[in-house]
Order: sequence, then C-alpha cells, then structure tokens
Amino acid sequence: MKYFVVFFFLVLSAASFAQATIPSQKVTGYIYNDNTKTPLTGVNIININKVRGAVTDSKGYFEIDVHPTDTLHFSFLGFQSLRVKVTNDWIKNKVAKIFLTEKAIALEEVIIRPFNLTGYLEVDSKTIPINQNYRYNISGLNSGYEAGEYSPGAFGKVLGSIFNPADMLYNFFGKKTTELKKLREMKKDDTVRNLLESKFDRETLAVLLGIDKKEIPEILQRCNYSESFIQTANDLQIMDAISGCYEQYKILKKK
Repeated sequence: MKYFVVFFFLVLSAASFAQATIPSQKVTGYIYNDNTKTPLTGVNIININKVRGAVTDSKGYFEIDVHPTDTLHFSFLGFQSLRVKVTNDWIKNKVAKIFLTEKAIALEEVIIRPFNLTGYLEVDSKTIPINQNYRYNISGLNSGYEAGEYSPGAFGKVLGSIFNPADMLYNFFGKKTTELKKLREMKKDDTVRNLLESKFDRETLAVLLGIDKKEIPEILQRCNYSESFIQTANDLQIMDAISGCYEQYKILKKK
C-alpha cells in the first residue's frame, strides 16, 4: 500500500509537470455581428485562465495565446458577452468564426441641468461641485485612486475580518486566493490594463475573480472605500483597490 501511494503521487506529479510544461499555442478568429454579419472592431478578448488579452482589428480579426481547455471571454459595448472554451479542434484548425448578439437596451430619461455661469472665474469656480475624497496617483496611470489609509477604520475592518470567520472579507479572500493572484498578472498585460481602464461595468473583473459583480461594491465597502469611489472608478481602479485590500489582508494574517 505504501508503494502504491508513492507511485500514485509520482504519476500525479509527472502529469502536473507535463501539463505545466506544455507550450502555449496561438489561436485566431474573426468576430461578427450576429444580425448584420459584419465584422466587429475593438472587441475585447481575455483568456480567463492565463489573464492575457487581445482586441479585434478592423476586419474583426484577433489572435491570442492559449492552452487546451482555456476559456476566452468576449465583450463589446452594446453586445452580450460570450465565453468560449478552447477546444483541440480550434487549436488544430487555428481559425474560428464567432458571432456576438446585440443587447436590447431601453434608454432611460436623462435630465440635463446647466450651470448658470457669470463669466467671472472667481464666482463661477465656487458653483462647480468638488469631490472631497482624498486621492493619490499611481505611477504610469493618469487617474487618481482613493487612499485606504485616509479612510478611518479601514485597518480595523480588514483586521476584524481575520478574527471573524463569518466576515465577508474573510470568506472572499480565503476562498479566492487563486483568482486574487490573477490581479498581479492583469497588471502585466497592457491589453488587459487598457481594457479595464476603459470599462466601468465590473463585468470583466467579476469574470476574472469568479464572483457576481454585485459582490464587488460590498467588498470595497468592507475595505472602507467610499460610495463615490465605488460608483465613479473605472475597472482598473477597482482592481487596484481590491488588490491593495488583499495585500493588506495577507500582511495582517501573517501577524
């Protein structure tokens, strides 16, 4: 029995090593509007497993590195997102045609209220609403981020989650370690970074983290980010906020 267990682990280790050393392969495809059959330009493609991205060109063409059974996530404004698993047939044939379906969106009424400007800077500047949130900049990005340390109680909330197994942060950070490690990988891929910087719907982040996007505001609230930040930040800023809270959680947990 002892030899069988040793043999089993050797076989399992060999299989895992072989899978890890399989070189990635490139698949290509064309993405079309399912209704008009015309190519879609600027469709975002992300390999969920490898956290690598691509964007379609003017002909709807894209190419991306994959391994067998990887899942690709396709998203485009105004169209329903789509997930496609990479098959051996796709890798063998290299090219695939993918069709996205338009969303049926009901537009809500928008009321525009103009500012009554006088033409005098000193007077008009006082009528412009100012966001009072404290923010800081991260090198390489033009947008500002809300600093957790300026939010009173942020440290206590993260610390409290470690000692409270029922806490939402404890459950999220404890069960999503693999997905949270992807946050670092996301920052390394320029295509993914550019995609997240231009999105505000939390959909891509939710897919990569394996959660419902409705959970994201709750996570940020537990990390003590303001409602204003949660509503106005782009997906890249949200990713950085969750990543920062997770790093703080890991440090506190070690202590």
